[in-house]
Amino acid sequence: MRLASIPLSAWIGLAGIALALICALFAPLIAPYGETQVVGEVWLPPGGDFLLGTDNLGRDLLSRLIFGARTTVLVALAATVLSFSLGMALSFTAAVTGGFIDQLFSRFNDLMMAIPTLIFALVVLAVLPQHLWILILVMAVLDSTRVFRIGRAVALDVAVMEFVEAARLRGEGPIWIVFREILPNTLSPLLAEFGLRFAFSILFLSTLSFLGLGIQPPAADWGGMVKDNKDGIIFGISAALVPGAAIACLAISVNLVVDWMMKRTSSLKGGRGDA
Repeated sequence: MRLASIPLSAWIGLAGIALALICALFAPLIAPYGETQVVGEVWLPPGGDFLLGTDNLGRDLLSRLIFGARTTVLVALAATVLSFSLGMALSFTAAVTGGFIDQLFSRFNDLMMAIPTLIFALVVLAVLPQHLWILILVMAVLDSTRVFRIGRAVALDVAVMEFVEAARLRGEGPIWIVFREILPNTLSPLLAEFGLRFAFSILFLSTLSFLGLGIQPPAADWGGMVKDNKDGIIFGISAALVPGAAIACLAISVNLVVDWMMKRTSSLKGGRGDA
């Protein structure tokens, strides 16, 4: 792939993702103040020592935004990776095995998808202890139902191809067929789906934090920052709009990259040459 063939929209998306990752990885080095440090009066306007102003407690909004990138991006990424691992393992098992196993997994997945995701997450998180790993696990399990659906669909398309039938006739087992035949030929659409799931996880995490069941204070995350500063909108304070804009920009950046990837991989590749 030549760099010149990458469209401008994809470059914008890559730049937005790179900026968020830099903030996430190097937040303590980049942020001018500490994550929870009170440095001024409440809701100071942008300018002077505070480039974006201060929040509802007098903390530097820019520093909170940078530290919030670390929390938002890493938690959303962890949930996405876990959901894909779970969803792909179950969907590929269902597609290759077929029969009763396929029907059992598929009907249970349909049952889970019939429950409104946000309501289910709110009920579960309200009952369970407020731990970060529980939040990631709940997000991953709920999102894995969507991964299962797309994974099973693409796996079934590939499973009926001639090179897969040839592998079965050679006596290859299900694990070989999944990792050597099906997975390499479904990577392209699955990578695009991974990007979409990551963008959804960012929005879902921000929603949970806004409702008080996501990242718990005093840790910074973008959804929680919107919640903390929402009352300032009444008085014309823009502190809540800054993290909201950050959420929107990152989601748009991911979607721009995913859109480019989907255009490049609009159809599944053919079989492997050594089948």
